[in-house]
Amino acid sequence: MTIYSKKILFLPFLNIPSGHHQVADSLKHEIELNEPRMKCEKAEILSYSYGKIEALVSGFYLKWIHLFPSLYNWIYQQSVYKNIEQPKKFRLYELLFLAQMKQLIKEKQPDCVICTHALPSYMLNVMKEKGIINIPVINVYTDFFIHSFWGINHIDYHFVSSPNMKELLKKKGIPEQQIWITGIPVHHEIKPDTKPLHKPHSSFLSIMVTGGNLGVGAMEDLLNNLKTSGKIKFYVLCGKNNLLYRKVKRLNNQYLIPLKFITCRKEMNELYDSIDGILTKPGGVTISECLRKRKPTFIYHALPGQEVINLDQLQKLGVVFYLNNWRDLESQLFTFFDSSGHLKKMNASLASYNDQLIDKRISELIKQIL
Repeated sequence: MTIYSKKILFLPFLNIPSGHHQVADSLKHEIELNEPRMKCEKAEILSYSYGKIEALVSGFYLKWIHLFPSLYNWIYQQSVYKNIEQPKKFRLYELLFLAQMKQLIKEKQPDCVICTHALPSYMLNVMKEKGIINIPVINVYTDFFIHSFWGINHIDYHFVSSPNMKELLKKKGIPEQQIWITGIPVHHEIKPDTKPLHKPHSSFLSIMVTGGNLGVGAMEDLLNNLKTSGKIKFYVLCGKNNLLYRKVKRLNNQYLIPLKFITCRKEMNELYDSIDGILTKPGGVTISECLRKRKPTFIYHALPGQEVINLDQLQKLGVVFYLNNWRDLESQLFTFFDSSGHLKKMNASLASYNDQLIDKRISELIKQIL
């Protein structure tokens, strides 16, 4: 029987396979691998508090983004991103979740809590402010920006994904020694690549196309507009969208190769190593994997809310290339790879970004904290 020295509780939000869960699972796996005497557990506060209502909320959330993207984007920007320098209170969420969060912490008795979503972070920040708990709480941000729903002032440590986020936290009064630029954590099987970008040796390109695990977004429209010349092979990651997989399969196009959801991260790492670039949405975890692999990353669409802001931040960092003309997509890709200027500029941006990441495993940081 294993005697555990410490217990770590991970808190994502909602049970859809989002970046919040992927990051929590990657960290959990890394800690269990490197620190076997630490016990890791994951909990989701909405289903813990209200049971089956969580499934309704998740379904509504996905439908809302799909059917009314502009409305979702406007509400998101107004409610949590506008005037982010100013602290905000979210009394309704406190009413809905504060008592349940107290109960969850009392029941689980963790030595440390890691939040990969803003809602649990906000609740724990309130609890620490009121002196209800005094255990270490860590925010692990899963986007390339911080919004005002995140708990900030009473959170003990902040694992951020860019220097801009660190500067924002310092402006909010967070001491520098409590902020670490870790990047968005990815699975340890996604091995870092240090080789600079170069023009592919072949005149043919291999491009991976992905739209997230749920297959949500404009991928289907993109593929309908894509005219293949035979000079690029597109490997289409369909995620858990079986309908999309069948549609691409039915096209019977040897240059559009559909791939089902890849659960094995080692296999995913090998796929990254075999391609020349990635055509994707600006979801936090996918982009973080691309940055780690130092692959040219092309954005074809951004979901409203988080991804729109991610795209803006990533363009400022110079680590992605935005392709907004789908009908001329192949020539835009070749123009990028044929241009030594484009390659040199992105190389410098990727090197600069990766050089600023802390040179330590996150499991080591957490051990240090505990």
